[in-house]
Amino acid sequence: MAQWTLKYTLEILDQVSDDQAAALNVTAEERAHWQDIVDRMYLPYDKDLDIFVQHDGYLDKDLAPVSAIPADQLPINQHWSWDHILRSPYIKQGDVLQVMYDFIDDFSKTQLKHNFDFYEPMTVHESSLSPAIHAVLAADLHYEDKAVAFYNRTARLDLDNYNNDTVDGLHITSMTGGWIAMVQGFAGMRVHDGQLSYRPFLPKQWTKYSFRQVFRDRIIEVTVDHDGTTLKLIAGEPIDVQVDGTTQILTQN
Repeated sequence: MAQWTLKYTLEILDQVSDDQAAALNVTAEERAHWQDIVDRMYLPYDKDLDIFVQHDGYLDKDLAPVSAIPADQLPINQHWSWDHILRSPYIKQGDVLQVMYDFIDDFSKTQLKHNFDFYEPMTVHESSLSPAIHAVLAADLHYEDKAVAFYNRTARLDLDNYNNDTVDGLHITSMTGGWIAMVQGFAGMRVHDGQLSYRPFLPKQWTKYSFRQVFRDRIIEVTVDHDGTTLKLIAGEPIDVQVDGTTQILTQN
């Protein structure tokens, strides 16, 4: 995130006028220093596993998967001491995978697969932020069953009291996560260079899903069923969108 922030700042500074740049009072020396930080940012990486390492020393831990934890010790944040948790390899929510979600275009599908396959089994998902992100990445990797399982977990987190803490209040982030899992995960919604696109699939257990979204003063309704994908412009000016690489022009009927 720090690297991206500096890169983005340098890109914007190249686009502003001389007067705007002067008003910001950023010197050439500062810009050179920021670029040096970007170029030399340390990102732990293991060549053999082809993964970005959670932190230095992580691979020295006892890397037993979450499935090895006895059921009566879950959730671990209610059964283990913090010392025990911190010495373990278990991850509360996606860290490396969260970065890959945030900057998905910066990583290849192979990199995403290797990191997902390594880190997901080590993740206890004891954060309401976790299942939705994993649902989107699983869908991107065509892990349909995992994507649906993570969607169900984020959508039903409080209903089924997954983390044994619903009594403390509702997880609003998980409610939002259900929408993210469906729209970015199952429907494959992305925006690249201002172009709205979808790569939808219908989970085999489902017959249909539908949602509406607001995009640049337009309301678009998306429906996916066994007959395919239907897009409808509910409000706003005509817009070009892509579905599975094919451009559609949406207008109000």
